[in-house]
Amino acid sequence: MGQPHRIGIIGLGVISGQYLDTLLPRDDVRITAVADLDHTRAVAVADPLPHASAMTVAELLTSDEVDIVLNLTTPGAHAQIALGAIAAGKDVYGEKPLATAFGEAKRMVASADAAGVRLGCAPDTVLGTGVQTARAVIDGGEIGMPLAASAVMASPGHERWHPNPDFYYQPGGGPLLDMGPYYIAALVHLLGPVVAVVGAGSQLRGERTIATGPRAGERVAVEVDTHVTGVLEHQGGVLSTVTTSFDSVATRARNIEVHGELASLSVPDPNHSSGAVEIYRLGASAWDVVAPSAGLINGARGVGLLDLVATPRGVDSRASGRFALHALEVMTALLESAQTGHRVTLETTVARPPMVPLTSA
Repeated sequence: MGQPHRIGIIGLGVISGQYLDTLLPRDDVRITAVADLDHTRAVAVADPLPHASAMTVAELLTSDEVDIVLNLTTPGAHAQIALGAIAAGKDVYGEKPLATAFGEAKRMVASADAAGVRLGCAPDTVLGTGVQTARAVIDGGEIGMPLAASAVMASPGHERWHPNPDFYYQPGGGPLLDMGPYYIAALVHLLGPVVAVVGAGSQLRGERTIATGPRAGERVAVEVDTHVTGVLEHQGGVLSTVTTSFDSVATRARNIEVHGELASLSVPDPNHSSGAVEIYRLGASAWDVVAPSAGLINGARGVGLLDLVATPRGVDSRASGRFALHALEVMTALLESAQTGHRVTLETTVARPPMVPLTSA
């Protein structure tokens, strides 16, 4: 009681810096261990941290100095690392997606329940003022009955900036599993769980050329659909149209729009915690900016882990493993529908997490 929760980080790539920025100033958590396949990187990260030791992955998973494993490995390793931590009796919070396969993710949630440990998963950007203020507008009845939504993420592909983009184009990658979690999570927060999907996908070309870094000019094989679109049927009847693409040069489409009988709502990029929420009321002549009314002010990656720490055991946190499991099933069902041409009914559901009050992060 009263002691900080001890965190061990596995995976020290670029995203780990954002988590460290959020977690290091806190008194309720403490970084006690770090691990990476590149041990020299682990040593370099641990060196300036007053309480952290550089460990191997196996050492960290079983360490008595770690209460919570922060899993920042590449998606293909998410399930293996999480299951190892759960077997060792540790809580786990991981980067998105929960796993690359729905079956693996179900096993993670079931294992955490059986072991009595907590499981959480990004994205937690949806806990910021952008998505949460939009939710407050919808829940407050300002757009009337919600009817439909659209979500668009379109880019020319990560090989233009990432020096090692291979896994984005391998099974478990692609625009939907990479960027879709932000948009699916936002839509579920805004409109509730999904009951069925219809999807379609395509692939622009069979290889990509790395544009930056020491491998510039090297070609990467593409093994997944690089443009995925579909319709989500939400519980209650709202229809959301989702498009995620690595095949688009640019887009002027807004990130998310929600349309109701009385107004349309523009929701900012769910990959960021904040941004302007705008409403266009029936009979108006322009969009109006909505002042932030809910969500974490100045939220950043890592707030989902802090929410997990603050949530009593036995209660799902806002960025829970169960929520991430539902979001993953939405995405894998879209991919299944794209392959089979059939509507897919989901087996999971999830309650909308409690709205986040307007609070400083």
